[in-house]
Amino acid sequence: MDQIIINGLRVMTVVGVLPHEREAAQPLQVDLSLDVDLADAGFSDELADTAHYGLVAERVAAVMRESKDLLLERLAHRIAEEALLVDRVEAVTVRLTKLHPPIPEDLQSTAVQITRSRQHLQVPVRQQHTAVVALGSNLGDRVGFLRFAVRELGPLVRQSRVYETDPVGGPDQQGAYLNMVVVVETPLDPFAFIRRCQRIEALAGRQRIVHWGPRTLDLDLLFYDDAHIHTDELYVPHPRIFQRRFVLHPLSDVAPERCPDGWDDLLPKGGVWPIGELDELESGSDTL
Repeated sequence: MDQIIINGLRVMTVVGVLPHEREAAQPLQVDLSLDVDLADAGFSDELADTAHYGLVAERVAAVMRESKDLLLERLAHRIAEEALLVDRVEAVTVRLTKLHPPIPEDLQSTAVQITRSRQHLQVPVRQQHTAVVALGSNLGDRVGFLRFAVRELGPLVRQSRVYETDPVGGPDQQGAYLNMVVVVETPLDPFAFIRRCQRIEALAGRQRIVHWGPRTLDLDLLFYDDAHIHTDELYVPHPRIFQRRFVLHPLSDVAPERCPDGWDDLLPKGGVWPIGELDELESGSDTL
């Protein structure tokens, strides 16, 4: 897991078991290591795709200032709880240092260090959403690109068969597509999720040169829960779902309730052939 590091946050607070430690605040230093998946932020350059370390620092400092704990161990535990409530933080290592320990020895400092995850502290798991995504590829290792996308999108709920389809629109003499539809669970909001889709396309070498041209990987967000979103960045449900047989065939495998009644009779026939389950297909270079 990637990490965000916050070092040297110093706060005056009351902590300790000795009488004089209960009467006056003393300086504590906290160092934090946050486990966060930073892949989306590295691609998008969006603050919403990472954990806001300024927010973490403010919340942790507030916990420390309000402390009346006897033990560093207890305060470190409460700091970990607060850090894990910040979106995208999956685990945290807390190092809490008493800078002036009340010990009659030549001692610079004392510290405790703990590592906790959301599961350890029973912090509520981020709300999961259901995203229905159409996948397509007609360049290079088509099967390999589909497998890569399925692996990167998130926890898989259902996946359709793979269909070979004639290209629709765009320049002439394109190769045939492999298409499928998957249902995944994601804690991301719809805008963060579409940025993840764009990152996956980029990692697969997707180049947006020709409109509706050939591509290594194309990911379309068809549905996100039951949301209706109409913005320049995102349009959900996808506006052309019900015009595309190459989408409706695999969609009917995984979410038939989302297909309109009688769609198979309403659209022109042909151009779509089921070829099997993704796990059964051979990967390799089949550039067309």
